[in-house]
Amino acid sequence: MTITTSKIKVLFIAGFGPIVRDQKRSEKFYAESLGLSFNREDGGYLHTERIAGVKHFALWPLSQAAQSCFGTDAWPKHLPIPHSWLEFDVHDVEAASKELKREGYKLLVSMRKEPWGQMVTRLLSPEGILVGVTYTPAMREKK
Repeated sequence: MTITTSKIKVLFIAGFGPIVRDQKRSEKFYAESLGLSFNREDGGYLHTERIAGVKHFALWPLSQAAQSCFGTDAWPKHLPIPHSWLEFDVHDVEAASKELKREGYKLLVSMRKEPWGQMVTRLLSPEGILVGVTYTPAMREKK
């Protein structure tokens, strides 16, 4: 059974991963215990595009998630701290952003262009997941 009621057209899951508060423990679990191989970026951002089923899996430090949403390294005390992030690449980020706002969701970031070319709107899901609706040019199939 398929349930489709939204005006938002999700194309694929662009990325997923935990939001990390203890970098050493998380790295030990994912890299050493599970044997995942990561690329390391500045600030402790570890990512891979080599796991089947997800285009991008990353250990995202909480300070970087806060920076992406609020321009500061600290997550605001009045909001629940997310434990994971999930990004859905959608057909139209602007329309999706307007629809989510119309439905009463608080957008933490709306239509922001990231340095790597991704357009993103971020919000917290009812479960406390940091969700992004995105347009990620590098992940789109070339025609």
